[in-house]
Amino acid sequence: MTDISIAIVAYNNEADVRNAVSSMEECTARSLSKIIYIVDNSTKENMLSSLEEEYQDVIYLKPGKNLGFGGGHNYVLEKLDSRFHAIVNPDILLKEDSFSVLLDFMEQTEAGMAVPRLLDESGELQKVYRRELTVLDMGIRMFLSGHFLKRQNYHTMQDMDYHLPFPVPFAQGSFLVIRTELFRELGGFDQRYFMYMEDADLCRQVNSISSLWYCPKTAVIHKWERGSHKDSRLFRIHMTSMLQYFRKWGWKLW
Repeated sequence: MTDISIAIVAYNNEADVRNAVSSMEECTARSLSKIIYIVDNSTKENMLSSLEEEYQDVIYLKPGKNLGFGGGHNYVLEKLDSRFHAIVNPDILLKEDSFSVLLDFMEQTEAGMAVPRLLDESGELQKVYRRELTVLDMGIRMFLSGHFLKRQNYHTMQDMDYHLPFPVPFAQGSFLVIRTELFRELGGFDQRYFMYMEDADLCRQVNSISSLWYCPKTAVIHKWERGSHKDSRLFRIHMTSMLQYFRKWGWKLW
């Protein structure tokens, strides 16, 4: 059994995946045993399979079709033999040994899942920690992002002290570490979401039987391209996933 398994779902972003893996290999302590799974949902040809040759702890998997975000991460679920499991986006870069810090933090707090400080490329903390999702907050986020700033600040927990750990209702799924046993107990991600909102759903499930905590002791870089804000097809998928989320968990208005 390894200390941690790590899954990255690739989709036509070979350079990002390579950079993410390279940063993990460079920054993670050798004393921490790990396996990095690359689940390749890509529709274009690439050379990601060569990462298996470059790094002994990388396993490349090609499902043969685009399984979506949650489906891609669930593709490794039955293969996991680790104490902890990391859900990592391709646009993540490690600058320090974040996995060791997060595992120590989770063992000390008994958190079921943890999220570090997520920083943009200029070093600013991103607003990826949120209170429970409501129809109002998602409506503002999707259609009125330049308005109702006080409400947006409340929803993104701007009133919290980010120098201290605190429980989080919903943290964006760009970099999450979960106890493997818990991830397996939950059955991974709900695959009714093809993309978007599956991270909110997972956080909700974790908090229903355990806890998700923000860990201020380590930080990772997240490029965060926000694809659904630029692409009409992705926007429609996002809206469909939102409807699925509220049908499942209830239409909390505000």
